Parts: sequence; structure tokens; C-alpha cells
Amino acid sequence: MHPILFRVPLPVWTVPLLWVFLIAAGIAFAGAIGLFLGKNKPGAAAAGIAGVALAALASQFKGQTYTLGPLPIYSYGVMLGLSLVVGWYLTLGLAERDGLPKETMANCYVVTALAAVVGSRVLYILTNLDEFDSLGAMFDIRRGGLVAYGGFLGGFLGSYLFLRSHRIPLLPWADVAVPSLASGLMITRVGCYLFGCDFGRPLGETAPAWLKKLGTFPHWPEGTLDHGSGSPAWVQHVKERGLDPTADASLAVHPTQIYESLVGAGLLVLLLLARRRQRFRGEIFLLFTFSYGVCRYLLELLRDDAERGSIPPSLPEHVLLPAGLVVFAVAYTIGFSHVIRHDVARKVTQVLSFVPALALYLVLKPETFGASEALQYSTSQVVALTTGLAASIAFAVYYKAALDHPEQAMALNLPASPAADDTRQADADDDDDEPGEDEDDEPGQKRRAPARAGDKPSRPRRGSAKDEGRATARERGAAAEAPDTTGEA
Repeated sequence: MHPILFRVPLPVWTVPLLWVFLIAAGIAFAGAIGLFLGKNKPGAAAAGIAGVALAALASQFKGQTYTLGPLPIYSYGVMLGLSLVVGWYLTLGLAERDGLPKETMANCYVVTALAAVVGSRVLYILTNLDEFDSLGAMFDIRRGGLVAYGGFLGGFLGSYLFLRSHRIPLLPWADVAVPSLASGLMITRVGCYLFGCDFGRPLGETAPAWLKKLGTFPHWPEGTLDHGSGSPAWVQHVKERGLDPTADASLAVHPTQIYESLVGAGLLVLLLLARRRQRFRGEIFLLFTFSYGVCRYLLELLRDDAERGSIPPSLPEHVLLPAGLVVFAVAYTIGFSHVIRHDVARKVTQVLSFVPALALYLVLKPETFGASEALQYSTSQVVALTTGLAASIAFAVYYKAALDHPEQAMALNLPASPAADDTRQADADDDDDEPGEDEDDEPGQKRRAPARAGDKPSRPRRGSAKDEGRATARERGAAAEAPDTTGEA
């Protein structure tokens, strides 16, 4: 595996962190003043808060320095950046196709991406507080430490706050954004694989040779990274599984990073196909939430890295793990099974959804009660169960409403643009005018309605022969009285 793709050669330079944060705080305050003078009060408030936060951080780094040198380009960082670029084009393309305002959606994507990175880091810190001995260590994301579910929750919150400020509904945006989450899983998990984190349990002796080769992570040469002396799998196996410290590689484990990358690819295909038969706004988002919840719960059964965190209570594994599958089976029965309109087929799938839970119970059931091993759900499993069940309940409600009111269910409900407001007001003003005499018309002549695009030209009214004769006589008399201006004899 290659945690570092290459290093950018830079001169060695020692920088005092105190002044770095103070300068950044000054820039934030200057931006706040400029935004305030430009009458952008929300932006000024945000910049002011950022300035205060940077100034507060400066005091924490007093006397500390950072040495710049050859800059390592991490494989995970490259994959994360690539996923953001792919997600940008995918999301904005789908947004434009659905009729969402492209510029606003572009800004929303930036806010969502930043909030996702912050959320993924925050959830990792909360589940691994014992790893951080200082505030600065919490901001050092070069050492890794991002949780996918934290990114989803952070991005969701960032999107909600941004769209609320623009009076745009959340669900149409969520439908076009979640395919990029699937593509992000597909790409970023390759970065996890190259780094060697998020690995799985050791493989059995009967596992195929190609799978063992995929699931073996090397002992990096000393100095590859500033911290640690080997891939995360190698380090954990030395500490907990008795691996010889001189071993060149870890034990062969499940390459769960590759598994989840394939899950991301499958979800991407599923979501794009589901868009063709979409019945209500939010359906694609709810489908992703439930589907990824099921897949992530199952993947956590194979994960073995020690950085996932866990949540009580502790129960025997043959009870705890099948119980989660029962929750997903109930969720499927409540919600997504109703997509199948045939009654018999729907009931068959509802019954079959409980089979995995029963099979897992029989596999894990110990011979004696005392031999059962107590486990706790990982943080990701709890989030998967909670969001998956909530998504199914919401799907049941929205799906029923969509069957009753299909056109309303697919409405975007976007706020009217200023141009549309002006046009609507002009039409209202025209309607308010009473039909009668116009000051430019002849007395007693009614004003004609203005011509509109697409209207057929009105035919001239046909009068009697007597009226036509009188008009001809008037025209001849006017011609006789008019002076000759042609210059001809």
C-alpha cells in the first residue's frame, strides 16, 4: 500500500503558529468589516465568529512552531479531492436536469462539502477522545481520522441551514446530492485501502489466495510517516494479535475498504436507475439512507479496526447482531416493500427480509449460554439503524401521499424569482385597470388589449356596404383637399 503518493520539494522553514492564527484572525475581521459595509450582515457575522475563533486558537499555540519542508501528498487526500470534483459535476448536472437553480446549488455544494469534512472529523474525535492529548492534535487531519457517517450528518446539517436561508426545499437538493455520496464512497474507500485503515477481521485459512493478497497490509519503512511505524493493520496485529514486530506485513484480513467501495458503486447505479421511476421529492435520498444503512451495518460485522467507537448496551453477539437485522426487516416491511404493487410478491419479500436475522442467529448461537461473547454496537451501526428506520417510516408517509397527489409530490416548490415577481405584478396591474376610455383613444372608443405572443391576428370587422361606401367617400374628400407635395405637374 502507498500512504504517500509523492512529496513536493519545499525549503525547510519554521513558522510560529501564534502569528499564523493571529494573521488569519485579522483577515477574518477585515472581511467581516467589508461584508458589514456591504450590508451583508449574515456574512459579516460568520466572518466575525471565525475571527474570534481563530484569535482564541492563537492563544493555544503560543510558543509552538511548525516546520515546513518537503510536502507529502497523501493518497487518501488525493482520493478525497477527486471524489469532491466528481461529486461536483455529478450533483450540478442532476440539479440542472431537475430544474434547480444552478448557481445556488453550486454554492450549496461547497457549503455541504465543507460541513461534511467538519462533521466527519467531529464524529471521529467524539468516538476517539483518548487519542488526542492537545487541541492542536484534533485539527491535525493529516494523521487520518474521518468517519463517513459524520460526513453525511454534517453535510445534511450544512445543506439544511444553507437552503433554509435561501427558502429552497431540502428534499429536491438531497435527491441530486446523494448520488455524489455514493460516488464518494466508491472513490474515498480506495484511499482508505491505500493508507491501510478501516480494515477487517482476519481471514480464515480456507480463504482464496487472491483475497488474502488483497487483505495484507505492509510494515512501512521507518520514517514513511511522522507518526507510527507501519500500516494501521500491522500495528494493531502486533499489539493485539501477537504478530512478530519484524514481520513484513500484517495478517491477511477482509479488505473491507474494497467491499465498501463496491457498495458505493452499486448504490450509485441503484440511485441513477431509481430516478427514472421517481414518484416524490426525497425518494432518492431516503432510498440511499436505508440502503447504505443496511450495507454499512453488515460491513461493520467484518470490520476490526479499533477506531470505530462503541455504544452501550452490551449483549451477547448472537442476540445483538441479529436484532439489528430484525430492525431493518421491520423497516423494509413498513416502508420500501410497498413499492412492489403485487400483494403476494410483496408479502413474500417481507417474510424473506427476516431470514438473514434468523440465519445469523443460528450461526452465532453458542453451544452453552456461558460461552456467548458480549458485544456493543459500533457508532456507525447505531447511526445506520437509526437513520435506516427513520428513512423507511418517512418513505411510507411520502409514498402514500405521492399515490394520492402525484403532481404535487414531484413539485419543486421553489421561491419565485424577482423577474417572475415583476411580471406577476405587471399582470396584476393590468387586470386592475377598468376597461373604458383611454386618454390617447378617441372618445367613446374602448382600449384594445395588448397583443400577446402566440395570439392570432384579429380579422377586420366586416361592415355593411353602406358603411364601406361612406368610408370611401371620406377618403376621396380628404385626398382632394390635401396639398400636392409630390413635385410633379
